[in-house]
Amino acid sequence: MTTIENGSGTRELAGKRALVTGGSRGIGAAVVRQLLDAGAEVLTTARSATSTVPAGATFVEADVRTKAGAEALAAAAREVLGGVDVLVHNAGGAQPFDGTSAIPDEVWQDALDLNFLASVRLDSLLVPGMRERRSGMIVHVSSAAVLTPVAPFLHYVAAKAALETYSRGLALEQAPFGIRVNTVTPGRVATPGGEATREQWARLNPVEGQGDVPAVPLGRDGRPEDIADAVLFLVSGRASWLTGSNLVVDGGEFPRG
Repeated sequence: MTTIENGSGTRELAGKRALVTGGSRGIGAAVVRQLLDAGAEVLTTARSATSTVPAGATFVEADVRTKAGAEALAAAAREVLGGVDVLVHNAGGAQPFDGTSAIPDEVWQDALDLNFLASVRLDSLLVPGMRERRSGMIVHVSSAAVLTPVAPFLHYVAAKAALETYSRGLALEQAPFGIRVNTVTPGRVATPGGEATREQWARLNPVEGQGDVPAVPLGRDGRPEDIADAVLFLVSGRASWLTGSNLVVDGGEFPRG
């Protein structure tokens, strides 16, 4: 992975303090590595540690699905980092069901807690410090599933759609305080978690052709680093006039008019 430098030869996020949720594997771990390589001090979290937590990052266990978990994580970030300049919400996910009516009420609530309300709660705890400093960068990680909602994942898709709308509104609210808020929407990315979810979906949809994967125009699935590159751009000075945007990184799989 390339170390990112600006024209003066200084790593562009040197001196910045970053918090990444869901940073123990896959896309989150790639984001953590990119931020570290760019010079940031990084705290990351997940519900449990894995061997893939990037070296150099501080890890704390936290369950961001609950208000208490978000409060504990915000407190840990203030204690470890002294404050947060870069906040990347990557924690998320859901299991497919055999149709919308098969999704229990508690699963809908869990999907909202993890994929939407976790970001709302953590933002509300950390944005005040950014406002005091008149500076901050927030990235919400969504999903291209929002572009083609399907019944087995409708709880997940609805939560991510809410996240995207919330992100745009927060960007407008916080822009006068120097806080930039953007969204990254990944397409099909090759990660162990993503592959497991796609296999579950295929088992729920055994009709002919259902397991066939549409071709990505750029000829391959995404890599976690592809999404991490987009996140790094959005939190860097190169995106200093960009807020309220949604950067879709999907290899051209989902054409938009």
